[in-house]
Amino acid sequence: MATPIEILFLLSLQMSVPLVLTALGGMFSERSGVVNIGLEGMMLIGAFMAVWVTDMARSPWIGLIGAAIGGGALAFVHAVICVKYKGNHIVSGAGLILIGAGLTEFGSKAIWGHKGYSDPLPSFLVLPKIEIPGAENIPVVGYALSSMSPMIYLMFLMVIICWYVMYRTPFGLRLRAAGEDPSTLDAAGVSVEQTRMIGVVISGVMAGLGGAYLSIGYNSAFGSGMTAGRGFISLAALIFGNWTPIGCALAGMFFGFLYGLGILIEGLEQFAFLDPYTEFVAMIPYVFVIVALAGIRRSVPPKSIGVPYEKEKRA
Repeated sequence: MATPIEILFLLSLQMSVPLVLTALGGMFSERSGVVNIGLEGMMLIGAFMAVWVTDMARSPWIGLIGAAIGGGALAFVHAVICVKYKGNHIVSGAGLILIGAGLTEFGSKAIWGHKGYSDPLPSFLVLPKIEIPGAENIPVVGYALSSMSPMIYLMFLMVIICWYVMYRTPFGLRLRAAGEDPSTLDAAGVSVEQTRMIGVVISGVMAGLGGAYLSIGYNSAFGSGMTAGRGFISLAALIFGNWTPIGCALAGMFFGFLYGLGILIEGLEQFAFLDPYTEFVAMIPYVFVIVALAGIRRSVPPKSIGVPYEKEKRA
């Protein structure tokens, strides 16, 4: 029988996956200079596409690809509006959230006959758990390691990959320059518009994968309310993490821990006296997000974030 600490460790990892993946994606968009509050809509599209494509292709791995494409496609719309046509980033992001909600409700009704939710997937179409023989004997972490979703491993891998891309590749240097000093990037002969659009699309791909975990990794069906504000929590983790890969990961895991703690408290008999107040228990992650953001003093956004760039005319 697992102890509360072991259960909390597993729940923390499970709840961290969508937050960390989406926050890392948002980092690429905002480090390039494009504000992206539409992450919630991209997660929702990713969750929907994961179930739909999995159902059609009969493979959850292809479903993950579908989720990435769906999130990336919605992000591309944001990129065109904000980068190419110099639209307002906040208005565009808010619009994408509404589009994501509307499209998924319409799509679920058209495909499964239910407005806002899908038919459950059979167990063999849900992402399989990775079992490590003997891991259950390891104190505290063994319960989680003995049967863990592959997307938890993907989360840690993506932190490393994103750090390397951001700080050790020419693309990462150009992306950071697009958000800090786009005129310098332009003077070097690199397209600011193209760099920013790629950064925004990457954010959608990552948010789509975060949404996919909710529907085919943690659950086995799509529901219109399953993101439950996680896109905004991811945005908070991005800011709290100071727009860095390691910071995004640590902040996302911190908020994931708070989600897991809330679930554990609701499930333990010792806290049965809180049953009439379960809504207040569910508020724990959101309250701590507000407290954490209120205490931020050192988070410094990219200098040119949210500022449309006009290409300089050369004589």
